[in-house]
Amino acid sequence: MNRIKNISISLFILLICTFIFFAFSSKSNPVDEHIPENGYNVYAIDIPEKLDFSGEAMPIHIPDIRERIDRELLVNTYWQSNGLLLFKRAHRYFSVIEPILESYGVPDDFKYLALIESGLQNVTSPAGAKGFWQIMKRTGKEYGLEINSNVDERNNLELATVVACKYLLKSKAKFGNWTLAAASYNAGVAGISGKLERQKVSSYYDLLLGQETGRYLFRIVALKEIITNPKKYGFNFSEKHLYASIPTYKVEVDTAVSDFVNFALKFELNYKQLKIHNPWLRENFLNNKSNKIYYLEIPKKGYYN
Repeated sequence: MNRIKNISISLFILLICTFIFFAFSSKSNPVDEHIPENGYNVYAIDIPEKLDFSGEAMPIHIPDIRERIDRELLVNTYWQSNGLLLFKRAHRYFSVIEPILESYGVPDDFKYLALIESGLQNVTSPAGAKGFWQIMKRTGKEYGLEINSNVDERNNLELATVVACKYLLKSKAKFGNWTLAAASYNAGVAGISGKLERQKVSSYYDLLLGQETGRYLFRIVALKEIITNPKKYGFNFSEKHLYASIPTYKVEVDTAVSDFVNFALKFELNYKQLKIHNPWLRENFLNNKSNKIYYLEIPKKGYYN
């Protein structure tokens, strides 16, 4: 009897297990439903509870503000190749920009303005703005930069950063806050002033603006957030992947230079290497009829050997 009883219990257990197996195997695996064919997932991004520019809070509780910063966080997070390049260049060039901003009393956050203006490259815009800070010819000359067929100091990072600082300080004095000062760097002081007056508001975040200026502060704040927190946004790299600062020293030049090819050879460089470090030189010679003092950046010996 015990034997028969044990067999009955065993059969019962087997039937239950068989039922469970077929019941669950007839349904698709719920985890598999979330695995795409190419194995690549795209995730929404949680917007931080607090964001600011130069200590001035972004009002992300307002629906349109929240959606606009969401856009820039998404665009800059998922444009991965560009994002990695920005990390690499920032590692090299922020060390030049940061002390100049500090010396003029301009908040450190403005280095991200240069980042969105040019991607930290000496590029030229369709409107003719040049350099890391995208300075227009008229503005550059107004603030003392030399711009001619021989020299364009808008492509001198140190001098251009000083001009940007002076412009921003003047804008801050006009508007009373750094957010509007940053917006005016894109749209001009007169442009921002006119819109504030016509729309009867006092905040950048209350203005109805065109596409470029309307995205401007949001792009800056988004890149600040991403560059500050790379792993949070999925960017993985180590020190070896970043572009290192190249050690240089300055050489004073107060006369004409007839041939920069031969000039470079004196420092064991070629012309290309000299130009990489002095992109403000437009020709392979320097007239210097006024005997102005220029400072050329020369890589330390052995760097290119």
